Formats: sequence, C-alpha cells, structure tokens
Amino acid sequence: MAALAQTIISGCVGAGSNRELQKALSALCMICCFVVGVECLCFNGSCQARSSSCLEEGNCGSGFQCQQCPARGILAPRCTRIRPTNPLSHVKSLPFNRYTWLTTHNSYAVQGMKDVGGVPRLSPSNQQDSILGQLQNGVRGLMLDMYDFEDDIWLCHSYGGHCHNFTAYQRAIDVLIEIRDFMRSNPEEIITLFIEDYVKVPQGLSRLFFEAGLNEFWFPVTRMPKYGVGDWPTVSNMIKRNQRLVVFTSKMNKEDSEGIAYQWTYVVENQYGDEGMRKGVCHNRQESYPMMVSLSLILMNHFPSLADYTGSCQHNSAELMQMMRTCYEAASSRVPNFIAVDFYKRSDGGGAPEAVDQANRQHLCRCWDAAHCKVLSLLPTRTISYNLHGIFP
Repeated sequence: MAALAQTIISGCVGAGSNRELQKALSALCMICCFVVGVECLCFNGSCQARSSSCLEEGNCGSGFQCQQCPARGILAPRCTRIRPTNPLSHVKSLPFNRYTWLTTHNSYAVQGMKDVGGVPRLSPSNQQDSILGQLQNGVRGLMLDMYDFEDDIWLCHSYGGHCHNFTAYQRAIDVLIEIRDFMRSNPEEIITLFIEDYVKVPQGLSRLFFEAGLNEFWFPVTRMPKYGVGDWPTVSNMIKRNQRLVVFTSKMNKEDSEGIAYQWTYVVENQYGDEGMRKGVCHNRQESYPMMVSLSLILMNHFPSLADYTGSCQHNSAELMQMMRTCYEAASSRVPNFIAVDFYKRSDGGGAPEAVDQANRQHLCRCWDAAHCKVLSLLPTRTISYNLHGIFP
C-alpha cells in the first residue's frame, strides 16, 4: 500500500511513471469532459462545458447559475459555478488548517435589503443573497462588521468606528441565529467568522454569542495552536466535540477578556481593496504578519476598494486564480485557507468555487489540476488512504 501511495502522489505532482494508474484515476474525476472533449466545470457529478450557453436557471445543473459577464465581453448568458465542492464530503481526517473555504467579504451587506428606519442606505452592497443562502451554497467563512448601535449590536458597513441608520444593515443577533439554525441542521459543517470589531460595550460580543445560542458550537481559544503555529485539531475531532464555530475578532484585548481569538495571532492576511489586487503582488495588510510567516491559517482577500457588481465577474475569474498562485508563492508555497471575494456567485465560468477546489486539491496532493488529483486523504501520520471516486472535479 505504501508503494502504491507513493506512486499516486508521484504521478500527481508529475514525477511518477505509472501512466496507466494516473489515466484511470483521472477518468474517474471528469469522465464527461473526456468523453465530449471539452473543458468542463463540474459540481457533485454535474458537468457543464465551460462555454455552455443558457437561457434561464433551469438550463443549468445543480451548483450552477445562468448569467452574463459583460466586463469580460461575454454577453451571451452561460452556466457558471456558484458552489464549491465540500471537502468534508470526501475527507475529514485532516487538520482544520489543511482545508480551504469559500469566504464572503461583508457577508451581511446584501443587495435589496430593507432600509433601517426609512432612511435610504448609502453603504454599498457586496453580496447578492442572504447569509443563509450563502451557507447553503457552500460559503464557510463570513466577514461581519459589528458595531454598537441603538442599544444593541448591529452589522454595519460604516466608517469612523460608528454605525448610522444610513450605514446599518441588520441586527447581529438575527444573523447569528440564522447561523445557529444552519449548524443545528448540518451537524458536520464548520463555520468561521471574521469580526471587524467596533463593539465597545464590555462583554458585548461574548454575551451576543451566548444569547444567539452559538456557545454550543464554540471552538475554544485554548484548543487553537499556541502562538498560532502548528496544526489545528482534525475536522473529524472538531465535529465529534461539536466545536464547529471558529470566531476571530480584530480586537486584541478580547482574547483575554472575552475568550474570542485575536485574528492576527493565528492568521496571516494579504492587503484588501485595490492595493491587494495588484497583479503579481501579495503583501500583508498592516495588522498581519508578513505572508511568509508560518502562522497556521492564511486569508486571501480579492475584492476592490469599492464594491463592483459588474466587474466582479472578471475579478472572480482568471484574476482570482492568478492571485491565488501569487499568494501561494508569497506564503512560501502554502495555500490560502480562506478565499474572500465580493459577489461570490459572479464569474465567467468556475469563479471562486473553482478557486476553492483548486486550493483543496493542492492541500491534498499538491496538484492544481483536477485530472491529476485523486488522493482522498493524506493523514498527518503520512498514512494515505484512497477512494477511487475522484475528488474536487
């Protein structure tokens, strides 16, 4: 078995000589694409040609959406992916930091939400659907900006550390209850929250999570890698203990005062906004250690300073894939664990879901190419197990 394992891994990274084995494994992943001889996008066994045209949603399979991308000069509607492959449906035996998760920037800032107090909202929106819709489509990282507002804690897309009725979106507890209900209904899913924290009320955040009932899923700081270095527990262990909610705050003092992890002790993160989208450059944001520092988790931002619905289909396509490779090199050949974008459904084909799948392939067998990546589970003990169904098509 060890010899077979090494053969498959060698073939995966292009160094092996067992061509028949590699060919057999490749066929299992994207057989429909090999049959029709075109480049395909696949999700859970449903495949579409990358240029597959459509007239309405019903023309596309599960995990796809019919849309245009005028920013890329694509005016004819085509089927595009809106969901990544869930890596936990294939392997749960790896440490949490050996997976990549689709993450939404300003997850709460949803188009079409009702104004607060009848005052028109001036803040731009960054997503198309509700947080529940995002979770149902495989988003597992949520970026939430929390503020004191109207004697409560609200989600606001604001400025200057203060929330206003023209920048407010909704009460934080309402969103947290949605997350709680999703986690109760999906007992093997793990969710990570990145809180841009402007809450000044003492114990405000910890009380909020308790009132929302999310304490039942809380992953404690004491189980995180000391100083942010080293492996996390395996996801199977997190699921078994029901410690499936990982929460980070931007306020350092709250790790001691409220037991909420300070984000940049555990996460290196690239620059956000226009500066973070410069081609060929992936440097850290001011609060983060440099990308090359070996903290256990990596967050990759890829969205402009001003939300751009029309341009997002271009930002979330080839540009996103290129930036992922750039950040991979900047982080000493380490794959991002969280890929954060605006309008995650928008792309010219595979988009953010395909980027997440590529990253998970790299975690598992050091391949970017689906046709060469069939190893199911590479355990921390270096024991390898196989399942010949093919993963991350």
